[in-house]
Amino acid sequence: MQQSIINVTIVVPEYDEAITFYTQVLGFTLLEDTDLGAGKRWVRVSPPGSNGTSLLLAQATNPEQTSRIGNQTGGRVFLFLQTDDFWRDYPTLKARGLHFIEEPRQESYGFVAIFEDLYGNRWDFIQYTENA
Repeated sequence: MQQSIINVTIVVPEYDEAITFYTQVLGFTLLEDTDLGAGKRWVRVSPPGSNGTSLLLAQATNPEQTSRIGNQTGGRVFLFLQTDDFWRDYPTLKARGLHFIEEPRQESYGFVAIFEDLYGNRWDFIQYTENA
């Protein structure tokens, strides 16, 4: 049996704002934006060179969902964005306005820095070393 995770949902306050952030700041590709009617859309974005996993941007529709925006994991790092060249991409992301909450550091497994997306969800931006 072979299985894979294909979509991870991120609750957002508004579709178009989220699309702009993920495509223009993070440089992701808009894979799909399908109108499902009644104000609901199926919106998927993915980083360049992704292995098939995408983010499903889901607009909050009630107070409980709205309360989760920006803190889907209780303040822990939520997602991990891996790069093949940390020092090429880090300055580019900073120049686009991405908010890193710490300076880059080298760990035994590679280079890493934590950033927050537009809503406050925490991400690890990481490049693993060959021996990791």
